[in-house]
Amino acid sequence: MKNKKRKAKNKSAIRRLNDWLHLWLGLTSGVIVLVVSLTGCIYVFQQDIKDALEPWRFVEAQDQPYAPPSQLLDTAQAYMPGAKATGLTYATRKGAAAVGFSSFEEGKRSFTVVFMNPYTAGFLWKQQTIGSGQFDFFRFIIDGHRALWLPYEIGRPIVGVATLIFLVLLVTGLVMWWPKNRKKAEMKKGLTIRWNASFKRVNYDLHNVVGFYSLILALVLGITGLVYSFEWFADGLYYVTSGGESRPEHSHPHSDVSKAGLVQHSDSISPLDRAWYKAVALEPDAQGWYMTPILSDEDDAIELIAYQDDGSFYNHNTYFYDRYTQEPYRTRGDRFVEAGFADQLAMLNYDMHVGVALGLPGKILAFFVSLICASLPVTGFMVWLNKKKKSKKREKVRL
Repeated sequence: MKNKKRKAKNKSAIRRLNDWLHLWLGLTSGVIVLVVSLTGCIYVFQQDIKDALEPWRFVEAQDQPYAPPSQLLDTAQAYMPGAKATGLTYATRKGAAAVGFSSFEEGKRSFTVVFMNPYTAGFLWKQQTIGSGQFDFFRFIIDGHRALWLPYEIGRPIVGVATLIFLVLLVTGLVMWWPKNRKKAEMKKGLTIRWNASFKRVNYDLHNVVGFYSLILALVLGITGLVYSFEWFADGLYYVTSGGESRPEHSHPHSDVSKAGLVQHSDSISPLDRAWYKAVALEPDAQGWYMTPILSDEDDAIELIAYQDDGSFYNHNTYFYDRYTQEPYRTRGDRFVEAGFADQLAMLNYDMHVGVALGLPGKILAFFVSLICASLPVTGFMVWLNKKKKSKKREKVRL
């Protein structure tokens, strides 16, 4: 009997500690979780909204090859004299090609995109999303999501800590939800919302029941978000999912500088175009391409990424070519289907975080889970407020 009483007392103490942690961690991080969740909820459909409002992102599909990268770069450069192109993308057969110009000078960021017809390299639109002084809605949303509209070196750690606390809240919330009496009737109470009850009860059920149903997906959103907040978390996650391996640094093969000028071609095709033609021959059905057009160092290799699915990024093949000899290189994790589990999970991280890994159903799911995550601090605060008012009434009655 004494052992049973001691165990029951220990369980009660653990429960009280769990409840105390859930309450005060929730109160300290609630506003940040609310902002991060709401901005994430809005950002889920940012690409769909841009596609609907920005017609220059699309062209009429044609039964002919794309214009080579050099032609697109020439067109874009004419609209951005003196600037250096930092990225070039081809979309689907109906999508515009785009060249991005990113810079960071005197503490100020700038990013401009020039959209072009991928078949003719004709100019379509020039759009500056950072540094123009004009309001960009989705840039505003993502800045809030990542750093609470603070300087990134300040805001990102704050968001990271709040997200870490949110994961703890999910676990402590599950402990609070778990019925002491696991009979069918008691379990049913924790799984249903009594809509015909009082407002306080409905609010409690919305916090308790909805929080339980969204637990797994909320954990996924939180974990994938923490990968961007803390290097140590990304390293730790890779270590666990790989069975004890260290996360490899992002590295590129190096071109053989000693071969510079030794390989002669009968035509005047640029190294980037030559690599592009080789990669396209291997990936005729790719749903999008990305490449870095300007090579900074003389031993940089040419890198081209072929996306296998329209609208998502995780399933991609990366091709490297020596800039002098056009010799192809292979690296670890350069093909999604051939990569190990930990590497595949790392490639999937962004797509899982925003829901695009599952297409439109995944986006809808991510939207509603983010909305639920935003509601939890609100309903939780109201639960605490109602309990506080109730305890004050009891004190008055005693007096």
